[in-house]
Amino acid sequence: MKIMTVFGTRPEAIKMAPLVKIFEQDHRFDVKVIVTAQHREMLDQVLKLFSIKPHYDLGIMKKSQSLGHVTTRALIGLEEIITNEKPDLVLVHGDTTTTFSGALASFYCSTPCAHVEAGLRSGDMNNPYPEEANRILTDHLCQFHFAPTESAQTNLTNEGVSKSSITVTGNTVVDALYYIRRVNEDLPLPVNVEPGKRIITVTMHRRESWGKPLESVCRAILRLHTEFEDIEIIFPWHLNPRVRELVSPILSGVERIHLIEPLDYQHFLNLMNHSYAILTDSGGIQEEAASLSVPVILLRDVTERPEAINCGITKLTGTNEREVFENTKEIIEDEAVRRAMIPDINPFGDGKASERIKGFILEKWGVK
Repeated sequence: MKIMTVFGTRPEAIKMAPLVKIFEQDHRFDVKVIVTAQHREMLDQVLKLFSIKPHYDLGIMKKSQSLGHVTTRALIGLEEIITNEKPDLVLVHGDTTTTFSGALASFYCSTPCAHVEAGLRSGDMNNPYPEEANRILTDHLCQFHFAPTESAQTNLTNEGVSKSSITVTGNTVVDALYYIRRVNEDLPLPVNVEPGKRIITVTMHRRESWGKPLESVCRAILRLHTEFEDIEIIFPWHLNPRVRELVSPILSGVERIHLIEPLDYQHFLNLMNHSYAILTDSGGIQEEAASLSVPVILLRDVTERPEAINCGITKLTGTNEREVFENTKEIIEDEAVRRAMIPDINPFGDGKASERIKGFILEKWGVK
């Protein structure tokens, strides 16, 4: 059976890597890996980490690329590859523009497409943007849906997606995390942290956060820094110049606040694992933090991962300076509050999502 995997960004690559590896190890599958390189440098880090060599690399990234540029170049390139390769199934992941383009190209080529991490919904088409639109469009173009949780499955059936096309698998990010932790146990931290100091890790990059939301969070970080002398704030800031232009005037040159270049996946996991708390607007970090038992202050107004809120590991604060400061302060001041946030069971899975996806495909296609 010929399986084609399509991805273009670091988060997609991380979550698709366990699937690529499990298919590559099974002689019943002919695996073709296609990358759009929607993000170049950070994608290549993951490919190297998991020893994945793409069969096709569209290399579409260019400086200050628009969503229209990413969509059209990815669509044209993927349509041509699918037409030539004639796969039995295309696998796309998540909610990027590459994801949507892969599903649309498959549809145009009358080729079955399966959506890994299907069914996530924030309920707000503009938040996160454009991810919410991408995931909705992708789900309604795909024939098969691998939902990470029961609530994701419910979202799909509420939109009229046939339950027979859906299987709940857990999230492949947990598979990836377990793999990396097994092979990289003793990594150094990216900065020297004095003994006894607690690490607060910060990431923020979403388009809807640009401008006043990001500035407001930076001011909250500055207040936390002033209030607590025993914390070290590590901020791997995004490569996007819009992010750096906003962050730099507020946080650059401040002792115990470290603005560092983006980390590769294994070093970032290690940083999270050593963190007292994480402030982020990321989706995937909510899942990883739950797997590592690290509390999260979520710098967004809505989330498509309600499981993280419901189990307690994540507090949804938005980007208001006072809310971010007060909620983070509560965790730092009271260890009991922090411990109470950590769930007994990871709501995002047990590290066997890739096996369940492979099992579904084998059964559906009658592969022996």
